[in-house]
Amino acid sequence: MEFVLICFVAFAASWLTLISGFGLGTLLLPTFILFFSPLEAVAMTAIVHFLNNVFKFSLLFKQVNRYVALWFGVSGIVGAAVGAWVSTNVEKSIAYTSPLDGISEVSWFSFLVGLLMIVFALQELLLGKVGFAFSKKAMVPGGVLSGFFGGLTGHQGALRSMFLLKSGLTAQAYVATGTAIALMVDLTRIPIYLGRISKGGIDKHTLLIASATLFAFIGAFIGKRMIEKITYTTVQWVVGVLMIVVGLLLLLGLL
Repeated sequence: MEFVLICFVAFAASWLTLISGFGLGTLLLPTFILFFSPLEAVAMTAIVHFLNNVFKFSLLFKQVNRYVALWFGVSGIVGAAVGAWVSTNVEKSIAYTSPLDGISEVSWFSFLVGLLMIVFALQELLLGKVGFAFSKKAMVPGGVLSGFFGGLTGHQGALRSMFLLKSGLTAQAYVATGTAIALMVDLTRIPIYLGRISKGGIDKHTLLIASATLFAFIGAFIGKRMIEKITYTTVQWVVGVLMIVVGLLLLLGLL
């Protein structure tokens, strides 16, 4: 069941990512969390995300805006390193009264993942239509902020897109540049995740990760051909609601 579901989500999310500029991690993380611990889920999502970004970059690298990729990406590396360190060092649990089953114990990492999933879902659903104007000076703090949350939970795309959409890039340059920046963040956070997971922690899931990556490649390839033809408003709402539901389950200690 987990194999089929994860591969399907990887395909669909990767396809959507070529249109929206983000979405693979947003969809794949809550799917992995249904079957694995939060840290394992974040690490496996990051690996699929990274390999898929390498593939997407090979398709779109000619459209990358080097100025934006440099300033946003380098600052994103700093933020990602800090976020990944926080995510792998916050290990204590918190206990509180759950309205469903009395006293619940939830790790701080699960709590942070759940909370941020809800926050980013609401940002996308409620604030996605709000217009913002960002100057080029906002690229550095924007990179640090999105990189930090990318390192913390993998949710870098929504914040990155909020800045890049206002940077004057063409549609293809927006997706290509976002891919280049995401690659920088992935290269920073993945070694930190893997260094904190026990030996063999995700090695036994190599086939699952490889299969999810393959389906993500197929989705990206198809998305590249349909980038100018698809709208995704309905899917964004489905993703947002899914993120909120899974986030609440994490906060309540049910996942």
